[in-house]
Amino acid sequence: MTKTPLIAVVDDDQVARELLAEALGREGYRVRVAASGEECVRLAEAEPLDLALVDLRMPDVDGLSVLKRLAVVQPDLPVVILTAFASIETAIEAVNAGAYDYLSKPFRIEEIKLVVRRTLEARRLARENVQYRQELQARYGLQALIGQSHQMVEIYKLVARVAQLDTTVLIQGETGTGKELVARAIHAASPRASCPFVVVDCAALPEALFESELFGHERGAFTGAVTARRGLFETSAGGTCFLDEIGELTPPLQSKLLRTLQEHTIRRVGGNEAIPVNVRVIAATNRELHRLAAAGAFRDDLYYRLNVVTIAMPPLREHPADIPLLAQHFLEKFARAGGRAVKRLAPEALAVLTRHRWPGNVRELEHSIERAVALSSSDTLLPDDFPPHVRSEPDRAPRLPAAAMTLEDVKRWYVNKVLEEAGSNKVRAAEVLGIDRRTLYRILERQDTGEEP
Repeated sequence: MTKTPLIAVVDDDQVARELLAEALGREGYRVRVAASGEECVRLAEAEPLDLALVDLRMPDVDGLSVLKRLAVVQPDLPVVILTAFASIETAIEAVNAGAYDYLSKPFRIEEIKLVVRRTLEARRLARENVQYRQELQARYGLQALIGQSHQMVEIYKLVARVAQLDTTVLIQGETGTGKELVARAIHAASPRASCPFVVVDCAALPEALFESELFGHERGAFTGAVTARRGLFETSAGGTCFLDEIGELTPPLQSKLLRTLQEHTIRRVGGNEAIPVNVRVIAATNRELHRLAAAGAFRDDLYYRLNVVTIAMPPLREHPADIPLLAQHFLEKFARAGGRAVKRLAPEALAVLTRHRWPGNVRELEHSIERAVALSSSDTLLPDDFPPHVRSEPDRAPRLPAAAMTLEDVKRWYVNKVLEEAGSNKVRAAEVLGIDRRTLYRILERQDTGEEP
């Protein structure tokens, strides 16, 4: 239900003030009156106004000074200046100072009503345009959420709806599906867009440092803590804190995070003071948290606290129709970055990309296009410009090096095969395997020590 507009009438002349208030009240508007500029500013500080009618000449603070102070308190508040000393100079001065309109006394009530209606309608349209641009940014911006498949359209709708709320969001999906891009889109389309967006990689931070990084620490809390330090939650105050790979949190850290979400406060390491934090939390995971919770590996209460709104990112193999759009987007991106002419994809190369299963999802496609653009010597990307595993037929089973291999042998062989094809790049290998980096490191460590899983 739309709220009735709230209008402030500011005039040191009691008769003019009461006349305007009565006329606007009969039109159905809510009205607040002020007899001075200072009183008007206090009104604006107390509640959001939709319009202010301000007399130009007042004894304490004149109308132009009020206008400038209102611009600080409520930056988008339209102000109409009223004056009995009309001249072209005062009109120009008022408009240059930021007044939306300018009316001379004695005014006609019908003229006042018309200006008020016109000003409020212009403000409504301006706000709708801002919201529309934000939704477009959420749908098509931020390097970006590319795609026209029905799966991606549903994601766009969810982003646009949830962005204006302040609720916690859980983004689930395989590695490389674009979970962080969605989190950034939500933040950019939200009222918190002008405040920080802080990323916390729960899988990359060692457990011993995680609590200090997230919540901060007081001086002397541990060896090396020579000064107090704000954590990432405090750093993201007013904005959004994106907790990536939240399924990797240990139980003690899950407990501390739950307390923060419930109480909207944090306690620094080594401190006793509860520090209020105004931050929106968006979490992401490539694991099925409900299964972890059922198995006792993730707190039920934290799962339900995070799972207010869930966005499920589809793997690229489930919306292959978006591959040509994504490929073209990445082609243009890397051409711009290298200051080169945009290459094109040969039809047979595009067929190869569409046929591939992309276990590393959009991120793997992006890396493959980047590699092909860097290595190709022609202006057309051909199938041979892509790695062998991308060109291979998806349905053909890989040939094992030995006939009798245990399941563990097959697993080790495949991990090493993917690592080899990724040029020993562990980050890319983890993306192709669909696991997080920490899991890959554990697998490789067990191989080096000969330890059985």
